[in-house]
Amino acid sequence: MIRIGPSGWSYPDWEGPVYPRSKPRAYHPLDLLATLVDYVEVNSSFYAVPRARNSSNWVARVAHQKSFRFGAKLLQDFTHKPIPEDLAQWEELALEWRRGIAPLEEKGLLSAVLVQFPVTFQPNDDSVARLGHIARLFDGLPLVLEVRHREWFEPPSLTTIGGLGYSLAHIDLPPSWNHPPASHAAVGPVGYVRLHGRNSEQWFRSGAGRNDRYDYLYSPPELGEIAHRINAVAKASDETLVATNNHFEGQALANALELRWLMGGRESVAAPAELVHAFPHLADITRVMGQRDLYGPASGRNPA
Repeated sequence: MIRIGPSGWSYPDWEGPVYPRSKPRAYHPLDLLATLVDYVEVNSSFYAVPRARNSSNWVARVAHQKSFRFGAKLLQDFTHKPIPEDLAQWEELALEWRRGIAPLEEKGLLSAVLVQFPVTFQPNDDSVARLGHIARLFDGLPLVLEVRHREWFEPPSLTTIGGLGYSLAHIDLPPSWNHPPASHAAVGPVGYVRLHGRNSEQWFRSGAGRNDRYDYLYSPPELGEIAHRINAVAKASDETLVATNNHFEGQALANALELRWLMGGRESVAAPAELVHAFPHLADITRVMGQRDLYGPASGRNPA
């Protein structure tokens, strides 16, 4: 099965094009997203240890959509900060993180834990040791590795990644000599496709912010090419997840709906009227609905 959705849901610039500016009582973004897509990445789990109470609330919000699944980005302490001299610190932190995300796992809704590294993370003994520590601490979870340096995609490194129990993400981002190839061999049971956009001008600009780098709308021809790549990944995977991370001003959701249309036999998909207003080309592939009409049964529950 192929599931598609955005990376994260808490963006101020989604107010208006995605979420209503005037919100109903007990509003939560997942009430809307669960009616539009069947996958979403938890982005907040990268910046802070998730709370089990919030995870339980997310489970309740999507309960009416039986095919909906989550991915969770692993806490940045494990991927972007030095390894502590006393590994017991990591062990304690890992247990805390796992407890916070446990409600998703217990309900069978956690399809991936995304272990994301920057392009500066290159293959060497220290890097492999770090990956080994993470694999041990989070054993039993569906670990998906996102690495952005090209050397990771050569045969010796691919073997190492698979041997440690990771699935390897297929990522789309602006081309560069040290970035991953457009396609590579499948590693692990989870086929993971992550779309960051192709805004080369901003991606490599010194001082560019997050919104600058991820400000990109994939064109229909680009999405057609990506759909072929997704199908190829799906043929080699037990489960395939597609995350659109070109999040600025709702572009990730617009492209996610386009991909759902392409991968779903070109049958029309539901979309908020405001999103179609922001992206008029969606009119040809969507069933336009008012945002309040799109909220599922969970909209009356208490927010996280």
